[in-house]
Amino acid sequence: MARKWRNNNADFPQKPYDLIREMLVALGIMGALVLVLAAVFSTPDVPALTAQQVARQDPKLLLQNALDDLSGQDAISTYGPPYNNSGTAQSIAGFSPAQIAGVQIPINSAKVNVLDPLNKVAKIDTSLQSPLQTWSKATVKQRSAWVNHIESALNHATLQHGVLVVPAASPDSYGPLPTMLNAYLGLARSGLLESAIDGGSGPMPATNRTESLLLLQDVPDAQYANQLDMSGNQWGIIKETGNYPGAVWLWFYTLLYQIPPFVNSSSADLEVVLTTGIVTILLVLTPFIPGLRSLPKVFGIYKLIWRRWYRTTTKKGRGHA
Repeated sequence: MARKWRNNNADFPQKPYDLIREMLVALGIMGALVLVLAAVFSTPDVPALTAQQVARQDPKLLLQNALDDLSGQDAISTYGPPYNNSGTAQSIAGFSPAQIAGVQIPINSAKVNVLDPLNKVAKIDTSLQSPLQTWSKATVKQRSAWVNHIESALNHATLQHGVLVVPAASPDSYGPLPTMLNAYLGLARSGLLESAIDGGSGPMPATNRTESLLLLQDVPDAQYANQLDMSGNQWGIIKETGNYPGAVWLWFYTLLYQIPPFVNSSSADLEVVLTTGIVTILLVLTPFIPGLRSLPKVFGIYKLIWRRWYRTTTKKGRGHA
């Protein structure tokens, strides 16, 4: 026998309600909306950029990236804290959290990205040991000359059967770099460069990928992002690469980079982080801050939400009057 609901309050009558059916209908509608919106607004599910991909699509770009590492002209070598003290830490009115924290993740790009991986290869390919020794014994001036010469020749170099062939020059113009770069290119094409960079002290694979993630910073990453419309000014931070959802909740963080005074500031990263942090704290503390916590009452939005109740209450008040 169905239960009869009784209620003495005529303003809020009660009646039987099928909660399960309501839930299934709501889930069905929401599911359909998700599928439609995903089809309309989704972005390509592209894999994350790897050294292997760069080596196959634009090998000279990867080699130029390696030369920048060897010469200390890469983005990380000139970044400053937390990687090194070579760059200028961002600051606001003399306040610089990066400078206070100091170098927490010391990275020598030439050693980490190029020399250490090649030394691992040299344990198997002994012909690489002599070029690496020549490089390590050379003076800074000599290394710089080798890098400058091969950088100038790189645009005119060719790839023959996967081997970089640079224009003929005096025997000492390039030093050991042609052999080193070809070994580096081969390691990247094998897909093992990132693993060689991250290393590991035992049979278990490395779990800290910080160093390999910084390998393609600056030009390779920027070119790849531009091809996918995912650079900073294209709001790439709210799109995704690989099997990860886009960070849509970072829209406000990304928005600040597109407007003054952040857009042209040399300390934009620090300013955006602090601004986002302050706004977040204010939102969290809104119920406790005098003035801010009164804004809902001032704007009266709650009256719009509960307009039916207020309309009924107002009519009753007038009737009693």
